Amino acid sequence: MPAPSNHGSTGIDLIGAASQVAPSSHQQASPLFGAGVEAGFPSPADDYIDRPLDLHEALVTHPAATFFVRARGHSMTGAGIHDGDLLVVDRSRSPAPGHVVIAAVDGELTIKRLQQGEHGLQLVPENDDYPVLDINEDTDARVWGVVTWTIHAP
Repeated sequence: MPAPSNHGSTGIDLIGAASQVAPSSHQQASPLFGAGVEAGFPSPADDYIDRPLDLHEALVTHPAATFFVRARGHSMTGAGIHDGDLLVVDRSRSPAPGHVVIAAVDGELTIKRLQQGEHGLQLVPENDDYPVLDINEDTDARVWGVVTWTIHAP
């Protein structure tokens, strides 16, 4: 596995593949309230909990193909991905233009949006301070997975 890099792109730290992390006996689900919380005017609170919420169950569709990474850098701030955010990445999803992906480009890991450019595929940052990476026959590029969820760091 290539080492994470900050070479002009957003690097990532691999947290671990879900297939390698067995659920432990100390994991427990957190309560999920049955009613949403108003983002506008306050409303009366409901006094019941719908059911326990297991974030792994809610965010991971394909456990054997899912891993978690922590974003490093600022190239994807326009997509709402900030330094320190935790990303849920599904390796079983087929990457398509428009998806935010984790990719290895010439041995370096990066987070970018996959786009169809005029001359082929591109890995596009969502911050104008970073360059677009054109993918061509001379580029060693592999998509490791599609980002399905972003959990913002506090």
